[in-house]
Amino acid sequence: MEASVRLLASTAALRRPIPLPPPPVLRSISLRNPNPKSLSHLPFSKSTLRHFTFPFPFPFPSSPSSSPSPRSHPFSPLSLSLSLSSLEPAHGSSQWGLLPDGSPQGHDLGFGGDRGATFTVVLLGWLGAEQRHLRKYAEIYNARGIRSVQFAVPVREVLGFDLGRRIEERIGRFAREIADWCAEKEGDGRERYLIFHTFSNTGWLTYGVILDNLQQSRADILEKIKGCIVDSGAAAEISPQVWAAGFCAALLKKRSSLTYSSGEAFEGSKQDVSLHKLNDKSIRPSLGEIIIFSLLLKFFNIVLSLPDVNRRLSKVISVLSKNQPSCPQLYLYSFADRVIPAESVENFIKEQKTLGRDVYAYNFGSSPHVDHFRSFPQLYTAKIDEFLKICSLATV
Repeated sequence: MEASVRLLASTAALRRPIPLPPPPVLRSISLRNPNPKSLSHLPFSKSTLRHFTFPFPFPFPSSPSSSPSPRSHPFSPLSLSLSLSSLEPAHGSSQWGLLPDGSPQGHDLGFGGDRGATFTVVLLGWLGAEQRHLRKYAEIYNARGIRSVQFAVPVREVLGFDLGRRIEERIGRFAREIADWCAEKEGDGRERYLIFHTFSNTGWLTYGVILDNLQQSRADILEKIKGCIVDSGAAAEISPQVWAAGFCAALLKKRSSLTYSSGEAFEGSKQDVSLHKLNDKSIRPSLGEIIIFSLLLKFFNIVLSLPDVNRRLSKVISVLSKNQPSCPQLYLYSFADRVIPAESVENFIKEQKTLGRDVYAYNFGSSPHVDHFRSFPQLYTAKIDEFLKICSLATV
């Protein structure tokens, strides 16, 4: 098996993948080393591997361990006079969806208050997510008469010479198209409202870029945002270790040790949970994962120290922390998430409550990162239903 890492050192390096040897099964690797800084000068000896560990937290996601729902169905383009060709949906950027035939209307289910408004959910995927991964979430909303639009961020568009500017431009165009569509009314005169559903920190930061664009040019649309659901996200740190681990997980997907939990339902204090995760010997990174993480760590030590990059990230995080719309917020997380620690989510929730925001949260306890729906489908759906009713009441 080969893994490849694309670095920004030179054009040749960007176009020529670095082949890595197949990782051996390292049964001596432990997750007990409390000093992740050693990875910056990682000598790949047996003694080093024996004590290797990844730092916590890691904000960017890999593909979830769940597979796409076999009942997922493709959506036809929504005829709303939208020009989506510039977003290259075939490359995983955006996709609008029609309601399947026979679906109930949202106002018939009470999602719209007395005004009978229509809702559209904007699904913002994790790093490396594909449209097929997001369709199972779209089905939740379609079954409730809510249309969907999906937006995903390919890894290759973030690791580029432009340092993420191209994907920022795409998000900006996407925000304008949402605003243009939402500014219009339905044929029967009903208002169009939005709910955002983000996944991991990539989807959460994408939401921040959209908000920043709307606040600068279409502030009137902010009032049409009636709710935001954050699944496995809201870690506001800007850290080379955090970013390196997240991109490592996105590159390796299911082969990454970061996408698994211990598989146990935890009881007790948060400290007991964290200690259990660190001592779980069944979760071990491969040699390939260690090498890729080390290379990415050195790369992000340079990139995140660039003034322009740090300024852009800080601006987006500031919008999410201090200047979100006044709509309700729902945070879905887990103690067993090895990518986004529960403590990071809970700290952000406290900050939002301090600002007077209407915040709701649920801790699933034992489900892995971006895998709460697959692990607890009925409970996850029930939490969505509860929140939709709250959002509906907020529109009255």
